[in-house]
Amino acid sequence: MMYSKSYKISDNYSNEADAVFLFGDASETLKTIPDASVKLIITSPPYNLDKAYENKKSLNEYFEQIEPILQNLIRVLSDDGSLCWQVGNYVNKGEVFPLDILYYPYFKEMGFKLRNRIIWTFEHGLHGKKRLSGRYETLLWFTKSDEYTFNLDSVRVPSKYPGKRNYKPGPNYGKPSGNPLGKNPSDVWKIMERDWESLFWDIPNVKANHPEKTLHPCQFPIELVERCVLALTNEGDMVLDPFSGVGSAMLAALQNSRKAIGCEKESQYIDIAKERVNMLESGKLPYRPLGKPIHKPSGKEKVSQRPLEWDLVTNF
Repeated sequence: MMYSKSYKISDNYSNEADAVFLFGDASETLKTIPDASVKLIITSPPYNLDKAYENKKSLNEYFEQIEPILQNLIRVLSDDGSLCWQVGNYVNKGEVFPLDILYYPYFKEMGFKLRNRIIWTFEHGLHGKKRLSGRYETLLWFTKSDEYTFNLDSVRVPSKYPGKRNYKPGPNYGKPSGNPLGKNPSDVWKIMERDWESLFWDIPNVKANHPEKTLHPCQFPIELVERCVLALTNEGDMVLDPFSGVGSAMLAALQNSRKAIGCEKESQYIDIAKERVNMLESGKLPYRPLGKPIHKPSGKEKVSQRPLEWDLVTNF
């Protein structure tokens, strides 16, 4: 739900700020964050796929470079906190290397415990020519300990048969057979208008005319982060994105009454992120609402003559 609110912003770590923007490489900026101060770390790290902001390197070099960052993440995460690591695949000469599988040993060695491996699927993307087109990414949910925040009621889904009652003789005869608040969703979700549970998290990726699109080439959908924020944190908790880009994870935290820290080494992305926070404050942030059904063209739509930029700002 979008609403107008004033946020306190800081360029240095401050427990009093709503949003903290740390400019520089995460391997250095993370050092300024106190131990055990973050409830949720959620990010989509560089994929080593030769994007505009990456220099392609071998997988060994890639993990050597990111391991010190992982060590800092476990330091800043609270004992009852969670880490959500969303990655795709590394592709080299047509061969696919699943990064979620390659990352797992690093997190396991540091003591993290995998709770769910969530599949995020989307309908649009680059079309493969010598293999099937990739249409999913993976989100690994780890916890630091066996005692962690998990707000099940915040992510329950409607029961398939809400009026169903126990029919077998016994003490529960005639009583509802399911939880009246809804059922526990599976670890693989599909997003629909009123039902999050099925086979996949079906959330559009941020491409083309998606309302949240900026100049960032690999942008996080706010909707994807919101589900993790609602389930794994409480109001007032701190959410950290060590590769924050244009601030999508930070926005998901702020609009749900959490605090946010973002680490980013590209100054232009920080500028965009701050502007998006300003737009959130005024209620004018282009945003795809949580649970909004995915548009399916009928083929009968009239082509609009309005500039694309106008549509992005005013339709949401």
